[in-house]
Amino acid sequence: MSENEVSLHRIIKASPEKIYRAFTEPGAIASWLPPYGFLGTVHEMNVQVGGTYKMSFRNFTTGSSHSFGGVYVEIKPNEFLKYTDKFDDPNLPGVMTTSIWLQKTLVGTELKVLQEGIPSVIPVEMCYLGWQESLEKLNKLVEPEIPDA
Repeated sequence: MSENEVSLHRIIKASPEKIYRAFTEPGAIASWLPPYGFLGTVHEMNVQVGGTYKMSFRNFTTGSSHSFGGVYVEIKPNEFLKYTDKFDDPNLPGVMTTSIWLQKTLVGTELKVLQEGIPSVIPVEMCYLGWQESLEKLNKLVEPEIPDA
């Protein structure tokens, strides 16, 4: 791991289209992006180049929350997303950039995540652990194929 970035890689048993929806639908991303022990709320989500989003994570144990938002920089539906993240808390300065690659494979989708520019006050290992938990939750959302009754 680099000093201020994390990189993750997974093969997920779901289509790129389904995983892309998990990143771009407010209810979906609020359900899986917050690490365990946090609740997510999407306040705004305008998925288009130059569009903005705003989210918050609330610690279920303490009730405290932190909010963040950013801008969609590059979008290739079902293939690539790049967006910025900036915390509202001035103690967490700087702008992070998150890039998401989706590539169809024989068994589903290859997912690559790169988050760069993590504020120096956040331990990179903590960020990496949070992403691992989030991706576990993403798997549980997108891998089941549940037909309508």
